[in-house]
Amino acid sequence: MSKKVKVAILISGRGSNMRALVQACENPEFPAEIVLIVSNKKDAAGLEFAREKKIPTAIFDHKNFASREDFDKKMSEEISKFGTEIICLAGFMRLLSAWFVERWFDRLINIHPSLLPDFKGADAVGDAIKAGAKISGCTVHFVREEMDSGPIILQASVPVIDGDSKETLAAKILREEHRIYPESLKIICQKILS
Repeated sequence: MSKKVKVAILISGRGSNMRALVQACENPEFPAEIVLIVSNKKDAAGLEFAREKKIPTAIFDHKNFASREDFDKKMSEEISKFGTEIICLAGFMRLLSAWFVERWFDRLINIHPSLLPDFKGADAVGDAIKAGAKISGCTVHFVREEMDSGPIILQASVPVIDGDSKETLAAKILREEHRIYPESLKIICQKILS
């Protein structure tokens, strides 16, 4: 495959979904290439993996910016330098400004550990357990200004069984995340390339 879609990934931590995306892109048939990994934390564990894979990295500490929009503009400027066509959020723990969402409209995707629209927000897995949900899962979606909204690309469900803790349910969901995030990226990139 000659032409590939250029992808940047935004992380804040261990970057397990970033790893799944990077590994998918190592297949010569996969229609994307990772051109940049951006983190808002200099000690994010995912950065080390990116460096091992020789993927360029950039770190922007949000605390060094006067506003959310200033931070987003600086990040966007760097992302643009790499010819980025799609941005994947992979455990990026920052709300993005309306400006950023508009700038990357329909080219910004996220993975969330629930079957949206159920259980939006930072503690989706805990919320599912508290609510007594029998089924949970994950959603890949386009990002919109309202948190955890936007058109759904793919979803995968997992059963919530008696005795599941937040940790055991999160682990089951994460396995599905690692499967459907690369699949979603592939779908989007094939559309861009067709």
